[in-house]
Amino acid sequence: MKLSRLSILLAPFAAACAGAPAHEVSDPDPGPTSAAPATAPAEANAQKSAPAFPYPATRKVSVADTFFGVAVPDPYRWLEDGASDEVKAWVKAQDDLARGELAKLPGRDKLRDKLRSLSYLESVSPPIRRGGRAFHSRKPADKEKRTVYWREGEKGEEHVLLDAATLSADGSASLGVYVPSRDGKFVAYVVHPNNADAGTIHVREVATGKDSEVDVIGGAKYARPSWTPKGDGFYYVGLPTDPKIPGADLPGHSEVRFHKLGTKADKDEVVLPKNGDPETELEAELSRDGNFLITSVIHGGNVSGIKMLDLRKKGGKWIDLVKGYEGSMSAFAHGGKIYLRTTEGSPRGRLVVIDPAKPERASWKDLVPESKDAVLEDARVVGGHLALGYLRNAASATEIWTLEGKKVRELKLPAIGTAVGPYGEPDEDRAYWYFTSFTYPGTIFETSIKTGETKPWYSVKAPVDPEAFSVEQVFYPSKDGTKVSMFVVRKKGAPKDGSMPFLLKGYGGFNISETPGFSALFYTWIAAGGGVAIPNLRGGAEYGEEWHRGGMLTKKQNVFDDFIAAGEHLVKEGLTRPERLVIYGGSNGGLLVGASVTQRPDLFRAVLCAVPVIDMLRYPLFGDGKTWVAEYGSPGEEAMFKALFAYSPYHNVKAGTSYPSVLVLSADADDRVPPLHAWKFTAALQAAQAGKSPILMRVEKNAGHGGADLVKSRVEQWTDMLAFALGSVGAEPKL
Repeated sequence: MKLSRLSILLAPFAAACAGAPAHEVSDPDPGPTSAAPATAPAEANAQKSAPAFPYPATRKVSVADTFFGVAVPDPYRWLEDGASDEVKAWVKAQDDLARGELAKLPGRDKLRDKLRSLSYLESVSPPIRRGGRAFHSRKPADKEKRTVYWREGEKGEEHVLLDAATLSADGSASLGVYVPSRDGKFVAYVVHPNNADAGTIHVREVATGKDSEVDVIGGAKYARPSWTPKGDGFYYVGLPTDPKIPGADLPGHSEVRFHKLGTKADKDEVVLPKNGDPETELEAELSRDGNFLITSVIHGGNVSGIKMLDLRKKGGKWIDLVKGYEGSMSAFAHGGKIYLRTTEGSPRGRLVVIDPAKPERASWKDLVPESKDAVLEDARVVGGHLALGYLRNAASATEIWTLEGKKVRELKLPAIGTAVGPYGEPDEDRAYWYFTSFTYPGTIFETSIKTGETKPWYSVKAPVDPEAFSVEQVFYPSKDGTKVSMFVVRKKGAPKDGSMPFLLKGYGGFNISETPGFSALFYTWIAAGGGVAIPNLRGGAEYGEEWHRGGMLTKKQNVFDDFIAAGEHLVKEGLTRPERLVIYGGSNGGLLVGASVTQRPDLFRAVLCAVPVIDMLRYPLFGDGKTWVAEYGSPGEEAMFKALFAYSPYHNVKAGTSYPSVLVLSADADDRVPPLHAWKFTAALQAAQAGKSPILMRVEKNAGHGGADLVKSRVEQWTDMLAFALGSVGAEPKL
């Protein structure tokens, strides 16, 4: 998951809060708060009524902030303190209640069995070749986590390098990126506790399988090691590990460092100092020849700057390749040139080539022009050619071009779906790419860049019958008339009589595209008799930078309108009806379904709201929140405050409303979107609920923003989600 520096943006925010109560006053009576304005969270004005479920007692406090003359009560402010014993007890009680209720739902065994059959599958990665050695990962069908292997040459004996299951005694740690050195002698890898974003870099000697006791680097939340050609060290993005620095301020302390192998982390050279802007993150990559270091400044869902350092020049200085423009961009160096994919002046993207000796824009040369009907989302050099990844109507298209800018061919994909790659070495003809779709579990293809000859290299073996289902793309009008595309998947020949339960899933933000891909969760839902719909909402990247900008900042309401219109379209076309419609979203998608259910509770029967962003007036204060200000806007600016307050799910829960069934999914170690958002939303909805539908909160243990990385944990969570959804719409799984 940012406008100008947050230190400036939050100045009026802090000033506005200065008049707020300096302490919390417990309200033992769960009734109304007399001082609350009409726009307060609903629970503050709720009338007393017997809850449909024995919800844990939830106290309220008399706390309010004032924004530009508007008093905004925050009765569940105390739930922000996750370290307190009271909050821990409340969270446990909520989780116990949820798991107890979920365990009673019918059809769980059938759902679990189906999910297991689709989740416990063997998977492998294509080889990475370094210094005569080949590296790949594999997860056997009966294992919980992947293992990384290496071998000498193409057919040497396979050796275990990294077993993710052994990274911690209880299996809670997860393996992040692993990067072999160019000579294949070492691997730098990142370990994440509880599958959180926070991580630590370790270095393992390949031949002995032993970790260096010296080369251990904390603060590796954004790190992806980039080795020198000689293998004597690597560049990475590092964060300080000082616990005194607030987590929300950490991004502004990120810096590009060089780690020399065999030295302690505190000796690492700072190559690019911190910029002090907590709204930004950094990404750094060293060119294969070791001559150029490229750093991108990430700002919300876009890039706000790209810098280059020519390492051939002693004492060289960073050069701003891009400054003063913000959009979807990426850059890499090859053959003494810089290749820049940019949306500046071309919302669907183009590729330009830059001479490092003449980096000014007047000297840029267009290499691949903007497409008329597709969005350029990726570019790299493979096999002496350019491999270009496009999105055409939200589905993948991959083209091969010469380095001189001439199109050679387009890869033939098996169906409408998502292709990743091709990946390979710049000077090696052999490359690999991955393909998946809604009913196509996934295949890795091996291809010759020179000839185009392609053959399957590995296919996931899953009990899937794609012929039983139909996949179509439809277009529907949003509230303002904008045409929005949507993928619809269901059993072939199913009647359009409104009887089918439908799962409507969305995201809509941060330049992230929703493209066709296989999911055990979705496939099980469809096999159980339901349909799945995934709209390409504004805020995403499916139709270029203008599409993204149409769903951010003061235009964020467009995203919710697009999603609500998608539900209305499904009902209008007879595919389902409101009492059979379930919505699902996670992270920014959790904000999406949270806003949608508070705006249109009558349109949906159930809500699956995962690791959501919910309190839009305090989100910059926690986790990675400050890095989202460019996307959402700052509550410290009056225009943005009005926009945020108008849709903030927490602040738009209304007392006396019959809300649909809601399952909030939280993760106890989420350091990206802190679980306090989920907790406060759960409390507000439970207090406001006038109907009999349950508001439950399930907490995943030892899990970060992406959940736990154990297959069994994922299966159990998905079982609860599908059982809850089917039970809410009154359907039995037809498995």
